[in-house]
Amino acid sequence: MLTGEYRHSVDAKNRLFIPAKHREELGDELIVARDIRGPRLKVFSVEGWEAYIAPIKQQERRIAEPALRYLHRNAVKVTPDSQGRILLPQALLEYAQVEKNAVVVGNCDCAEIWSEALYEAEIAAESAEDLRAKLELYGL
Repeated sequence: MLTGEYRHSVDAKNRLFIPAKHREELGDELIVARDIRGPRLKVFSVEGWEAYIAPIKQQERRIAEPALRYLHRNAVKVTPDSQGRILLPQALLEYAQVEKNAVVVGNCDCAEIWSEALYEAEIAAESAEDLRAKLELYGL
């Protein structure tokens, strides 16, 4: 299970350090893709990626094909280097609005890469009371 938040800078070659605890969970090959719910990136193990897209693949082709195309067209398979860094394409960095400072956040089955500014705004807007109310609707 991926947990924690880690702050790192993207270097001049578009490399970002992935925390050792996350690399241990995710393995040697990672899939980095756009998050469909907002300007951030998702980082999966190969197996986690397959599980993530499996429900999409079960949909009718007219639904599945555009969704899979959207997810795959900028997704990359990367292997961390000896220092734990991954190379991120410029298109992914632009989508996530990451210029220099990034936050890598564990989110259970995957990690997320946020621009520091967008992450700070998201955290500032969080409300534990609102979250609790939503979860209670589902009996949680």
